[in-house]
Amino acid sequence: MLRSLLFKKLEQKEQDMIKHYQYLHQYPEPSFNEVKTSQYIEAFYENKDVVIHKRIGGNYGLIVEIEGSIPGRTIALRADFDALNITEDTGLPFSSKNKGWMHACGHDAHTAYLLILAECLIELKAHLPGKIIIIHQHAEELAPGGAIDMMQSGYLNGVDEIYGIHLFPDYTPEVISYRKGPTMGGRSLFHLKVKGKGGHGSSPHLANDAIMAASTFVTNVQTVVSRRLNPFDMGVVTISSFNGLGSLNVIQDSVELAGDVRYMESRIGHQIHDEIEQLIKGLEDTFNIQCEFKYELDCIPLVNHYKQTDYLIDILATSQGDYFESLKEHEQLTSSEDFAIYLEKIPGTFFFVGCKPYGIDKAHFNHSPKFVVNEDALLTASKALGEVVLNRLSIE
Repeated sequence: MLRSLLFKKLEQKEQDMIKHYQYLHQYPEPSFNEVKTSQYIEAFYENKDVVIHKRIGGNYGLIVEIEGSIPGRTIALRADFDALNITEDTGLPFSSKNKGWMHACGHDAHTAYLLILAECLIELKAHLPGKIIIIHQHAEELAPGGAIDMMQSGYLNGVDEIYGIHLFPDYTPEVISYRKGPTMGGRSLFHLKVKGKGGHGSSPHLANDAIMAASTFVTNVQTVVSRRLNPFDMGVVTISSFNGLGSLNVIQDSVELAGDVRYMESRIGHQIHDEIEQLIKGLEDTFNIQCEFKYELDCIPLVNHYKQTDYLIDILATSQGDYFESLKEHEQLTSSEDFAIYLEKIPGTFFFVGCKPYGIDKAHFNHSPKFVVNEDALLTASKALGEVVLNRLSIE
């Protein structure tokens, strides 16, 4: 009964979802500077029967509390709203008006469907037990990430479960996917400065060649994954920057490198860090150089809770063939997502709804300047998240 009421409301408001999505798509803003987006979300909740917490952590995230008619469990739902430093090339009539910035990861769509889902739940609150926490999160794309602000705010204390969705362009909105356990990768960043002794190209024996040492590091660091990790453990090390430019007849005295490390378990990230440190010590001895090494955590791996993912599967299985056609297991992704911060402390799961446009074999992926969302995904996502929250609120 309540499910059908919610679905009817969502269907009636589908065009409102699309309008919110198209508006937000035109005005993308950088992480930690989403001023107008935050104001837009805040204005949406004005005069609604909710409690709004603004400027979480001194930044632009918001938390909205929807109180049901009787005491019960507390379920949190989250959507992010920051954008990327990308120049849009979609040709959409509602393309970005903020030059050099684009909603290229679907955060505009995430916000749009959560706004309307929240509105429908507010309208039904007299029939709801417990409490629903709506998290409109800033700064998912940039470390340290907005999820940390949300968790440190205290407003999520007492949350029983948390759920979130990411739109995924490998399949159309008729497909919903899930994964139990490790689902998305952790990420660490490193910077390495190699300091040698400069000299003339004609006299390499009088210099300590920083470029040679750094080049050796670039090749040898790949042995950390191929020879030091257990073959069943996933790890990737990428050198993303190498700066040693100078005159053609000069042996440079210093080189700076930067890189990216991905892994599915935090222990693997720690192991890679330790192995790189050992590698650097060997370089210092071999090439008679000195190194400054900095290794920083960007995001922990996202690990879905098995029990909550099983709940999700059971709930959605009853709707397969209704508003979506296929429920399937998702492959592991080495990309990162700071929803992982919530899952570290709160039971929950993060799942995926297809957003590939119809009539094409392969869509442009997230973070592409040509990334496009199939607008049918908004209604699918709102229904999936909506029936999950209704079901989990009703469980004693």
